[in-house]
Amino acid sequence: MAVLVGIAVLGLAWFATGFRVVQQYERGVVFRLGRVRGRVRRPGPALLIPLVDRMRKVNVQVITMPVPAQEGITRDNVSVRVDAVVYFRVVDPVLATVDVQNYTFAMSQVAQTSLRSVIGKSELDDLLSGRENLHRGLELMLESPAVGWGVHIDRVEIKDVALPDSMKRSMARQAEADRERRARIITADGEFQAAAKLSQAAAMMEGTPSAMQLRLLQTVVEVAAEKNSTLVLPFPVELLRFFEGATPRAARPAADGAPAPDAGADPGTAAAPELAAPAAPVLPPPRPEHAPAPRAD
Repeated sequence: MAVLVGIAVLGLAWFATGFRVVQQYERGVVFRLGRVRGRVRRPGPALLIPLVDRMRKVNVQVITMPVPAQEGITRDNVSVRVDAVVYFRVVDPVLATVDVQNYTFAMSQVAQTSLRSVIGKSELDDLLSGRENLHRGLELMLESPAVGWGVHIDRVEIKDVALPDSMKRSMARQAEADRERRARIITADGEFQAAAKLSQAAAMMEGTPSAMQLRLLQTVVEVAAEKNSTLVLPFPVELLRFFEGATPRAARPAADGAPAPDAGADPGTAAAPELAAPAAPVLPPPRPEHAPAPRAD
């Protein structure tokens, strides 16, 4: 009886020593006497042979690994400081356990070297605005060694690009100058279009003099709508010419003592009457020097 109890106790101890539980987010790689078993243990209970089997659990969740900021010089000779983040996960636990000592550290080093390589091959404008192409390039550079380690790269992104203060000020001045240039071009284009329309309007009004008068009256109405106390109304010469052409010329009366112009004669060739000389002033007669002065009675 004691022998049976001892055997039972040894069996329970053996079972407890070889019993393992694999979590849902893990995979188990079993080494039997130093050799990898071909079958990877799935989530759930796993029974191992004590003192013979050894199991190593590998996390298959997506790992978010920040890449330390790397300083470099872009292709257009600008010093920048760039940091990134890499999202990856293990798809082959055997390769991630056997072929690489620490796949997380290995991925970190590869990401840093790839990021420095991308900085040297890119221009500043690409780092600031064309990041999608850089993300794909980084992903391809990391995917090449990661496949042999049983790691899959889900996503690579550049988080921030730090620029020197002098470069920030230069970019701000450049942007301000560009906006000012566009503002001047838009203003000049507006003036050109306005001048073209005004010349067309002037050409149309030239053939119709009354259109100018209507435009003048319309301007007066617009000014009067502002409720101003003083209204300055210009009197153009064209208005005088308009009234002169619309009013018939009256006949001038003949001068005194001058013959009336012949009805059949051309008014343009008629002789103008001679102007009378002004009459001399009438002076009193000279008085003798020794003549007595007249005396009043």
